[in-house]
Amino acid sequence: ANGARISLSDPALLRATGYINGAWTSAKDESEFAVTDPATGEHLISVPAMGAAETADAIEAASAALLGWKGRSCKDRSSVLKNWAGLMLEHQEDLATLITLECGKPLTEARGEVAYAASFVEFYGEEAKRMYGQVLPAPLNDRKLLAVKEPIGVCALITPWNFPAAMITRKAAPALAAGCTTVIKPAEDTPLTALAMAELAERAGVPAGVMNVVTAPKEHAIQVGLELSTNPIVKKLSFTGSTPVGKLLMKQAAGTVKKVSLELGGNAPFLVFEDADLDAAVQGLLASKFRNTGQTCVCTNRVYVQSKVYREFSTKLADKVKHMKVGHGLEEGVVQGPLINSAAVQKVQAHVEDAVSKGATVMTGGNAIRHDSGGSFFEPTVMTGATESMDLASLETFGPVAALFEFETEAQAVEAANNTEFGLASYFYTKDLARAWRVAEALEYGMVGVNEGIISTELAPFGGVKESGIGREGAAHGLDDYCETKYICMGGLN
Repeated sequence: ANGARISLSDPALLRATGYINGAWTSAKDESEFAVTDPATGEHLISVPAMGAAETADAIEAASAALLGWKGRSCKDRSSVLKNWAGLMLEHQEDLATLITLECGKPLTEARGEVAYAASFVEFYGEEAKRMYGQVLPAPLNDRKLLAVKEPIGVCALITPWNFPAAMITRKAAPALAAGCTTVIKPAEDTPLTALAMAELAERAGVPAGVMNVVTAPKEHAIQVGLELSTNPIVKKLSFTGSTPVGKLLMKQAAGTVKKVSLELGGNAPFLVFEDADLDAAVQGLLASKFRNTGQTCVCTNRVYVQSKVYREFSTKLADKVKHMKVGHGLEEGVVQGPLINSAAVQKVQAHVEDAVSKGATVMTGGNAIRHDSGGSFFEPTVMTGATESMDLASLETFGPVAALFEFETEAQAVEAANNTEFGLASYFYTKDLARAWRVAEALEYGMVGVNEGIISTELAPFGGVKESGIGREGAAHGLDDYCETKYICMGGLN
């Protein structure tokens, strides 16, 4: 039976239809596509293969619901969001199970993601009551000048597979808090988490049409993206994913001058200076590089180590990495799950082979794992002797490979770190306070972790510079991205 392999405490969280205007909906032509477990290649369940027509319906539903939702008091919207956050935590284990089954990350990480996702809903439930405007000094005594914040309108939210819950809440929670309505297009690999979140949102009191979920296979992604980015009803498009797709959506959105928020590719550097606490740096790198098997946009992609500590650091790192347990995310003790699909494995393998052919040395790992299960696994890998000519220096590997580059001076390290069109996250370890300030300011990145490998939190603005994106998610900045500022001049007051 469809979904028979998925065992949840609350079976109603397993939804196999889209969600449009408060109704659980099939595709107009009844077509479906398969959701698979990347650790086994097994078919989990089938969901509707929706396209542009269903997306247009969802946009119409969001438009019809807009007046009522933005007309609710900020306290009402806050209450609904807090209910949603509470339900997510109440059903944390079921949501985590869905995340692990369709995305592959270990269950411990999936539980953490649910908590992280809920934190955005809670935070923006609170921020809903803080959409502050301003009373401005007037040039004449017969008038008052006001600047007020209003919801931008219907928002299209396109989310990736690597954080199936959190990437939705980072967008939907501030949108709903501001009074916007939404159409969500989750990644084709991970629709089940999105649908479970919609089920919980409905239970929390989110009205019909305020949150819609369109499930679409890869072959429909272009038509759905085109509808979301060109339909004039949509006033804001938020996308997390690859830089080429982000550029295409941005180009398409220009036709109707939509506001866009884009969180795109990264090529994160991790700098280890000779005065660093090496054990702390190893732990920070393990967290930054190998979380979600290296499949996050803020994962370290290039590790620069000062020559004096290069050998010691690489040895300490390899000793930790070679003991990482790889397997199905539901297995006890597993810290490295599968890559999302076989194409991802081939990409990682190609990066490793290219590096070896250009002189890199594999200290541990370096191979795809041929699992009896048929899953998409790759060994956690540490390589030394990396150089700028290698593919992994300029391309995002998105897998469990730590490539170590050697540097002599601080200026060399900063120059190498900045030598990329990307600018999302960056990290460095040092005990020198003056260097900490110098390097943090010199790195051309939207986010910098100083002596810290995990920097994401709902309390801080997350986002990139250069070709890594536009806009911020998290903190008050994240709410502003779903608002417009209206200036009101009230005259005739003398």
